[in-house]
Amino acid sequence: MNDTATDDLYDLIVIGGTAGGLSVAISSLRSGLKRVRLIEPGDRVAFGELVPANQVDVAYGENLVGVELDGDELLVTTDLRTYRTHGCLMAMRDADPNWSPPLASPQASVTVDTLPEHLDDLDIMVVGHTDNAVELVWNAANAGARVVMAAGGMDPAQLAPAADTTLRQLERERRATILYRAVPDEISSDDKFPVAFFNDRRTPDLEFDHIVLAAQRCRPPFETFNVSEEALATGRVWFLGEPDTHPNVPTADSWEIGTRLVEACFPGFDAPAAKSVVRRRARHESAVEEFRHEHYNATITAFEPTHSDLWVLRVKPDHGDTTYLPGQYASLGLGYWEDRIDEAVDPDLDDKWEKLIRRSYSISHPILEESGYIAPGDVGGELEFYIVLVRADESHVPALTPRLALKRPGDRIYLGPKVAGRYTLGSVLDPSTTVVFFATGTGEAPHNSMAAELLRKGHTGPIIATVTVRNWADLGYMETHRELEKRYPNYHYVPMPTREADVPKRYLQDLIVNNDFEQFLGHPLQPENTHVFLCGNPAMIGLPEDGTFPETTGVVELLTERGFTLDKRNEPGNIHFEEYW
Repeated sequence: MNDTATDDLYDLIVIGGTAGGLSVAISSLRSGLKRVRLIEPGDRVAFGELVPANQVDVAYGENLVGVELDGDELLVTTDLRTYRTHGCLMAMRDADPNWSPPLASPQASVTVDTLPEHLDDLDIMVVGHTDNAVELVWNAANAGARVVMAAGGMDPAQLAPAADTTLRQLERERRATILYRAVPDEISSDDKFPVAFFNDRRTPDLEFDHIVLAAQRCRPPFETFNVSEEALATGRVWFLGEPDTHPNVPTADSWEIGTRLVEACFPGFDAPAAKSVVRRRARHESAVEEFRHEHYNATITAFEPTHSDLWVLRVKPDHGDTTYLPGQYASLGLGYWEDRIDEAVDPDLDDKWEKLIRRSYSISHPILEESGYIAPGDVGGELEFYIVLVRADESHVPALTPRLALKRPGDRIYLGPKVAGRYTLGSVLDPSTTVVFFATGTGEAPHNSMAAELLRKGHTGPIIATVTVRNWADLGYMETHRELEKRYPNYHYVPMPTREADVPKRYLQDLIVNNDFEQFLGHPLQPENTHVFLCGNPAMIGLPEDGTFPETTGVVELLTERGFTLDKRNEPGNIHFEEYW
């Protein structure tokens, strides 16, 4: 039975507990409106944790019947009661009938908009960049899953404020990894698990327990709202989403509708700032500290310069574990608001000043503890990185490392939650196998953790770590590697500086051409019992494209001529690689 509430006059009634509906309810309360009610037909709203935090009045289990005009007031009728209100927002969203999944689903563990029933300790990827995708990520993370959001093309400023706030919280608390530029172009099966393949060398193939494709949402047909023409004519019944051909139907996207609705329906109130407008906060220390508090989630515990342009740093997160497989990577980030060590100016800095710069770095390893033993993989809940300062030139202004150069122990930083990567020792199953590492510069970072892992587990086969740098001073771990050589007869370190006057200039390719490995092995490299790992400059690696090798001969071409094979999708090989740019 409908129970009319004639004595209660609301400032705003919001129909639909979507991300946009919740955002408008919150922003309207913050703008000064006193009585705002959110009506949700179901039993939950998007990002429900924001409801008590913002004291949002929510009525669950009520279904809209219609909206009509009574004098100067709107009457919003549900199947339970009638509300008098000054304004009304229709924020319901349905599945878009014109949307189709962008990727084929090869198995039951790839679904559309449906998460597995039990999520605790699962690896989940959500593909999408909308409010709906963020809600799926939030639900999965809250249920205990490790979540990656493949959000290629997403502009966070176009999300509903509630979704944007939630996404930043998930990142800050290291409960989700957001791939802002990446989206898989293929999903296939690796045994029983789905694997996402990315057409982007910066994003390796990733395996998950389950992949969810976030469907596009749209506004339900106008007729389903049952709004009278008189009520529409007031201009105080608004609709979330796409424009409609019907006259007197004001609409806006979720990121701006809160501002526009309050301005139209309640002149004189201070409308919340639209997210479409870049808010230029004053560039003073209080703003910087505010941004650091908002975005950073880890502390730099060690910053050890090998020289002014090369550092070993360790980072300890506020939340989450730091377990990883040797060879994997994690992301570091600093804000554009941080100072640079150089005089270069970032392109479009005004538009980016409030944003976070993120870059992925392979996880390095201290190799030896102070006691002299091989250090464990998880050293004091910290992750170690080996980073070189990238200098600006006419063609490129790097954003992160010139800012990182000014940091010191105790400073705050962003650390991504997802440790990922398939460049690991998973293929080295025989302890007598020969393992050879080729690296350029800081490309030896993942090899440090790999070598430590092999030695810690008692690998008996030869381990040869080669690296090319410009000068001896560019070898941040050389003393440690020399100590390893003394302790382990099967370990060999081969550094190759190319710009030292007393050292002949040679490249890693020369080690293969000149059969230098015979001095360690007693024979040339043999594909039957050898795994080769390549990390660093793509020119050194020399991957073929469409079956054709580059003009400059790389290590891959030389090895394939000797019977080695590339490790590819579903085609195991003994040449493994990780390109650095």
